[in-house]
Amino acid sequence: MNPPISRRTVTVSLLAGAAALGTAGVAHATQPATADRPAERHGRPAAPTIVLIHGAFADASSWSAVVERLQRQGHRVLAPALPLRGLASDSAYIRSVLDSVTGPIVLVGHSYGGAVISQAAADAPQVKALVYIAAFVPDIGENALQLTDKFPGSTLGQATATQYYPLPDGSQGEELVIKKDLFRKQFAAGVPRPTAQVMAAGQRPITLAALQEPATAAAWKRIPSWYLVATEDRNIPPAAERWMAERARSRTVTVRAPHAAAVSDPGPVTGLILRAVRSVRSGH
Repeated sequence: MNPPISRRTVTVSLLAGAAALGTAGVAHATQPATADRPAERHGRPAAPTIVLIHGAFADASSWSAVVERLQRQGHRVLAPALPLRGLASDSAYIRSVLDSVTGPIVLVGHSYGGAVISQAAADAPQVKALVYIAAFVPDIGENALQLTDKFPGSTLGQATATQYYPLPDGSQGEELVIKKDLFRKQFAAGVPRPTAQVMAAGQRPITLAALQEPATAAAWKRIPSWYLVATEDRNIPPAAERWMAERARSRTVTVRAPHAAAVSDPGPVTGLILRAVRSVRSGH
């Protein structure tokens, strides 16, 4: 395992970040992936498109500071909204996003998004690298709740509240949200309070069924992977993150960060993604 990266607390305005995703982010995402770039003309591997998948209790704006850093270096980035309704359906949706991209892809998942990318990338030859940011890396038959409970340390159960929503057949489904007064401590410890309050107000609920649904594919068994362990994570025990990273043989960094590492520490998160990008471009 690589040595820990010292913590850098970064103040991130999610409202400004959301605007960035809606403007500059779209501009990069909509450039034709088949554009004739100089690297391609000289026979060098094409730069991959970086696809960022958020997890539960967050939305695509949680990647804002990472997107800005990647775009400043000229990378093409997509950060789609994840429905958070079920592992199979969420993975199918993300697979449709991947299928819209021409050329190699570095696929990044945070939290529950890690389970999604592990399934969505199965039999997707354009995905050349997987990057997990404080994320689930399930094997076939495992679900997120099982992996959370594998090691002690998660306080998510006490911090969440159950909401109900209507299903097409007239019954009700259950979804979870983090209680607003506990959100910063649980999800984003160290993030400036105003930013954490914005995150809490805009958090996306996840269905209980999605966290209980077993994985049916494990793309990390064939695709090289990288993993960022967040040592202050209260959602997924850091011991579970290390165990999943070791099982997947991921190239791993450790950061003193909360679960929302992309918000609190976008520099190390971006750095790990760029390591995967460089590996893809070099063919290693």
